[in-house]
Amino acid sequence: MSTPHAAAVTLLLVRHGLTAATGHTLAGWTPGVHLDERGRAQAAALAARLAPLRLDAVVTSPLERCVETAQVVAEAVGVPVTVDERFGECRYGEWTGRPLTELAAEELWPVVQAHPSAARFPGGESLAETAHRAVSAVRDHNARLLAEHDAPVYLVCSHGDVIKAVLADALGLHLDQFQRIQIDPCSLSVVRYTALRPFVLRLNDVGNPLAGLRPEPGASSDAVVGGGAGEG
Repeated sequence: MSTPHAAAVTLLLVRHGLTAATGHTLAGWTPGVHLDERGRAQAAALAARLAPLRLDAVVTSPLERCVETAQVVAEAVGVPVTVDERFGECRYGEWTGRPLTELAAEELWPVVQAHPSAARFPGGESLAETAHRAVSAVRDHNARLLAEHDAPVYLVCSHGDVIKAVLADALGLHLDQFQRIQIDPCSLSVVRYTALRPFVLRLNDVGNPLAGLRPEPGASSDAVVGGGAGEG
């Protein structure tokens, strides 16, 4: 017996472009962290790739680096930008603004790496709370857009750990497995939500599938909190 067809919604997940802090400082909710020249070039290249695609909405984290990335894409596709705080970065509390090399010596670091569902940042939120608010936001936007459009396609610009949490949910992974996912700056990941299940169509697409495939000598097995600066 065949399953009846139902409308699907396609979500494009985009991480913000590079900033001066990306990859070595955990920016978190630090205000005034803007795209640098590299990040602006990344956003422009992504916008050019997406320009032929009809988008029904562009939603972004309220943090400047995401808003700036989203605005470049929104101008290319001709839709306004909507801000949703639920797609904001994890609130890292006392970890915010500190070098990643320093944070790697903290007692909490191995928990973040191996058991992130149990990780709560001092003075901040837990990764489980971050995941819950982001996934809830996706569900809300999916329902809203399905009520307004036929087979809607929309984009969310957010942060590495937030996108990893949404993708883990779409893949049916426990949050403790989300560090297995890599999300580079200005990468594109795509999830199609159907009545029966989500389908992950693309993951960490940066437009050059060969970039970064040969690791540097002594490459670490640790995931970079916040997402890192990418490879290649």
